[in-house]
Parts: sequence; structure tokens; C-alpha cells
Amino acid sequence: MKKVVAILLLAGAALSAQAADPIRFASSATYPPFEFMDKDSNIAGFDIDLAKALCKEMKTECTFSNHAFDSLIPALKFRRYDVVISGMDITAERSKQVLFSQPYYANSAVLIVRKGTITSVDQMKGKKVGMENGSTHQKYMNEKHPEIKTVPYDSYQTAVIDLKNGRLDAVFGDTAAVNEWLKTSPELVTLGEHIADPAYFGAGLGIAVRQDNAELMNKINTALEAVKKDGTYQQISHKWFPQ
Repeated sequence: MKKVVAILLLAGAALSAQAADPIRFASSATYPPFEFMDKDSNIAGFDIDLAKALCKEMKTECTFSNHAFDSLIPALKFRRYDVVISGMDITAERSKQVLFSQPYYANSAVLIVRKGTITSVDQMKGKKVGMENGSTHQKYMNEKHPEIKTVPYDSYQTAVIDLKNGRLDAVFGDTAAVNEWLKTSPELVTLGEHIADPAYFGAGLGIAVRQDNAELMNKINTALEAVKKDGTYQQISHKWFPQ
């Protein structure tokens, strides 16, 4: 009888493990090389490869969804997703709403313009600068440079197209993403120095979970430390940010 009970308990545990829900990741897949839709309509990029490595380390199944950046945190808080990984800067304001992992990528931001148009940041007064709605770039520009007209976009891809077509004077984005755009846009150049204001960008990029999900955050941080220690993180970084 004891053997039968033990077998039933083991079977129940196995079924419970199989029935465990996957961790639901959300990203705004409009920001290469961090996240974007590939030719097969799958979400790809640095953040996605990193998240998959974390899931492997945590020995759990994960799903990935594309979601507009400016409503990622509300969707997370309303339990539509479990985790957000989307090139998101760790800021004091966001930290009031979500739990952030340890930083997984050092960040800075920079302006880009069309060649032969603007040659100095001093010339930006009254100019139109595009950026993703709800981004730290938008907050920084509104608070630090109110003399510049900020134009919010649903995605940076559309903003860059408008810059090329002359509907914008500049675009303001993360340095890593900007470098990716410049590879295929020789008509664009950076303007001024990289900005790493710690109040906006200096803390780096973080992975977000709900404030009541400290257990999951602990698992993510432990997994992040493990993939950095075993070289997986460095392999992923070199793939997307080759030196």
C-alpha cells in the first residue's frame, strides 16, 4: 500500500510540473538589435536571446509576446505578462511601479540627424526630435531640453523613416540601437556626445516583474548571474554587439 501511495505522489508531482504555466515575457519588438520581428515573424534580438538563456537556466518554459512599449508596465501590472524585457532603462519612477533585475546592459543615448543639416546641439532649439512614446528618451528631452520639440512615436522604426524623409530634424535613442540604424542608413550621423545621465540612463537596462513577484525576480537575478559566469551572456552580447 505504501508503494502505491508513493507512486501516486510521484505521478502527481510529475503532472504538476508538466502543468506549470510558462513564464510570459513581453517586449516591444520595434527596437533592433534589442528586439524586433525577424523574417519569419518571430521576435528576435539580444533581449530575446538573453531571456531564452535565463529560461534555460531556470529550467522553465517561456513564451514571448510583442506589445507596445508605452503600455508594457500597465500590462505587466494587470498580469497580462509575468516579465518585461524590452531595452527598458532602470529609473526611480519606474521602480515605484515594478521590480527591476540587476542591470544587464550599460546604457547611454545619442541624437542622430541627416548629414549636412544640423552640426551642433546648440542648433537644436525649436527643432523636432522623434522618440518612442513612454521612453526614457522622451522624459529626458522634455525635462532637460524643453526648448526642443519632442514628437512621440509608436516605434522608432517610424521615427527613423520620418527623419530620413525630412519630417523630423533628429531622433533620440539608445546608442546601441542607433549604431544598428547607422549600418543601413549612411545618410544619418550622430550629433553631440553620448548621454549617460544617471537619473535617466546611467543605471542601465533592467528586466521588470510585478512588485509582488519577488520570488520570480530572485530566480531571474540568480539566472542572470549564472549566464554571466558561464560565458553565455558574453556569447550573446558578441553576437548582437560585435566589436
